[in-house]
Amino acid sequence: MAVASKKIPAPDLVPVRRALLSVSDKTGLVEFAAALSKAGVELVSTGGTSKAIAAAGIPVRDVSELTGFPEIMDGRVKTLHPAVHGALLGVRGDPEHVEAMNAHGIAPIDLVVVNLYPFEEVRYAGGDYPEVVENIDIGGPAMLRAAAKNHAYVAVVTDPEDYASVVNALEVNFGSLSFDFRKRLAAKSFARTAAYDAAISGWFAEALDIEHPTWRAFGGKLDNVMRYGENPHQQAGFYVSGDKRPGVATARQLQGKQLSYNNINDTDAAFELAGEFDPARTAAVAIIKHANPCGVAEGVSLKDAYLKALRCDPVSAFGGIVAVNRLLDAEAAEEIVKIFTEVIIAPDATEEAKAIVAGKKNLRLLLAGGMPDPRAQGTTVKSVAGGLLVQSRDNAVVDDIELKVVTRRAPSEQEMADLRFAFRVAKHVKSNAIVYARDRATVGIGAGQMSRVDSSRIAARKAEDAAQAAGVAESLAKGSVVASDAFFPFADGLLSAVEAGATAVVQPGGSMRDDEVIEAANQHGIAMVFTGVRHFRH
Repeated sequence: MAVASKKIPAPDLVPVRRALLSVSDKTGLVEFAAALSKAGVELVSTGGTSKAIAAAGIPVRDVSELTGFPEIMDGRVKTLHPAVHGALLGVRGDPEHVEAMNAHGIAPIDLVVVNLYPFEEVRYAGGDYPEVVENIDIGGPAMLRAAAKNHAYVAVVTDPEDYASVVNALEVNFGSLSFDFRKRLAAKSFARTAAYDAAISGWFAEALDIEHPTWRAFGGKLDNVMRYGENPHQQAGFYVSGDKRPGVATARQLQGKQLSYNNINDTDAAFELAGEFDPARTAAVAIIKHANPCGVAEGVSLKDAYLKALRCDPVSAFGGIVAVNRLLDAEAAEEIVKIFTEVIIAPDATEEAKAIVAGKKNLRLLLAGGMPDPRAQGTTVKSVAGGLLVQSRDNAVVDDIELKVVTRRAPSEQEMADLRFAFRVAKHVKSNAIVYARDRATVGIGAGQMSRVDSSRIAARKAEDAAQAAGVAESLAKGSVVASDAFFPFADGLLSAVEAGATAVVQPGGSMRDDEVIEAANQHGIAMVFTGVRHFRH
């Protein structure tokens, strides 16, 4: 049953005479407390916050003076008291509330400054179960929600970045804060507690291996506002969840203009693909355009891998995203900057490479601090009308999959190496996906088609175009292997690959017509292996 409102109008300006401060993040605390005290605001505080303020010589009362009760249970219980929450929730325009406050000696609190225990930081830093639980804040969210609900009379601050605007507003309004300002602070406070609770509930679901919680919440903090979204008429913002998986969210941008919505989407796709290749084993480069790879290769060096990747589709690579799986060196940087590139993302870079990239002022260089683990568990989310589609990350890695030879001819050692490479790439190509590869480099990619045979034909055409660009007489698909992200429903897709010159195929298998496809492969002397794993990506 809904609670009826007494419809008491909120005042515009509310003087700030008393503030309660209780913060985990003490960034800017002393300066803010000093400004409040100078403005004539009485400060009440708790624990370490009170000590920090007092150590700076700023007058402060301990919250236990208000409650008449000491902090107990290692500080778990200190602000959960009527003297605090009555001071926050009392409707000062309601005679009954005022009478209750007077009867119980509850003085109003006009400003609450609270930020929460660092649950997200401890969670993503790998804290053990008891440590993570201990960093679930109770009193902090309770005070934030109480103050935010009663924003008609109380201002609430949960982000140190808002300290300066509060001080400025107090100066402009001669010690008071406006209703509009209080509403905005309240909205931000509720958003913060929502994201905090989302992180907690998400952690519990992971810790207890609950695949499908009855209620699912996702939260994040605004990192920056995009100039626009996927198209100029759309608005967009980039929010970070706190997950430390190396990528765009963890990266330092050394130069270049602000990343766009499409830049972030494509850069994430590129780096996740590069993460499929173990840097201790091989150098690898992925070139991405519109979230699809237009060239991927392994090599003895990043330069070698880049040149092999670029050869696959030099036209599409123009204005693309380049991801590397190793320290970006000068040799590779010199090659990459020869054509227009939007973004380079790497785990790190040498000083020489940074200097080379710096010569292209509009080229963004992102250093992610590491490579994403392709085997790591995680969650992906996609919005649909009226809901969210949530699934576990596709963390199947071809190195962990047993490849079953289903044709009379088994792949050669070289073909098997290329098949593994091609299937690794196909995982990151939009469905329907066909990838031709040779010498651990893509030579033709067909992506995002409604028909698998069309993807195969497009990939074959790309291989012909690449050969022409390289001045080679025959298609680069000649003598290649081919990977399909899902089974061939008919033999026509396979026959298209045979026509293009492929000699071996890797696919999941599982079609009702597998026998027909296998027989077609045998008739043409093609080696084929099944993975039993599908890699749809829509």
